Amino acid sequence: MRNPLLVNALEMLRRPGTAKDVEIFVLPEVVEIDDPRLVPGTEIAVVLNCESLSDGVVVTGHIGVVFQGECRRCLTPVGASMEIAVRELYQLVLTDPDAFEITNDQINLSPMVRETVLLALPAAPLCQSDCLGLCPTCGIDLNHQQCSCGGEATDPRWAALDGLRDQFPE
Repeated sequence: MRNPLLVNALEMLRRPGTAKDVEIFVLPEVVEIDDPRLVPGTEIAVVLNCESLSDGVVVTGHIGVVFQGECRRCLTPVGASMEIAVRELYQLVLTDPDAFEITNDQINLSPMVRETVLLALPAAPLCQSDCLGLCPTCGIDLNHQQCSCGGEATDPRWAALDGLRDQFPE
């Protein structure tokens, strides 16, 4: 199967300043992503501009994905789409340690797309920035209702330190 994210860079490398637009939609499997945070069946949108320089090709644009997960505080389902800005360098002879290699006069965008998506996906998303979470005592979602637990629960393992705090004034 032909890799849809291979871009022929031969003409671009011959003439610095030449540009090529890439707009493609691929399933996560095409770029070897098997991550439960991505919504199954949704494609990754890759919209890039490749512009040749004297020593390589600069790739700019954005990658769009739809993710899902659970809020880290209240455990409600969370999902959203996100656009990730991209600016990467591809070189025939690697002089920049962060550059990707141009192989056989072709730019393989798959590794860059994979890295960009996996690094941008939230590891612990929030349903909202001011999420109150769950009550540590009774487990009620504090975003929707108040609990009647009566304040903070104390951990008995800290009781000795609480006793020391009472002995020393501030």
